[in-house]
Amino acid sequence: MKTYELLSIIKPNIDSEEYDKIVAKIDETIVSLEGKVITTDKMGRKKLSYDIKDYRDGYFAVQTFEMETNQVEKFRRQLRLNENILRIMLLEVSPVKA
Repeated sequence: MKTYELLSIIKPNIDSEEYDKIVAKIDETIVSLEGKVITTDKMGRKKLSYDIKDYRDGYFAVQTFEMETNQVEKFRRQLRLNENILRIMLLEVSPVKA
């Protein structure tokens, strides 16, 4: 399994309970695709550098997880189906060599 880091920007017009539910749903999706969530960091609401779909700010969340490479595209597809997520950035975290 490889380690990945996901940055999600979620629509700001939802309340904090809904924000928590969306982040929990992302964690559930990772687990359902046989992945393992390592960390979840809810960064809260932040101003965007530029407008995304006419929004000037959004809720940010960062999740670090492990997943098989062949499941990553399915995971991206699931994230695109969620209309409350404005933007994602998914990076592969390379291991640190001493």
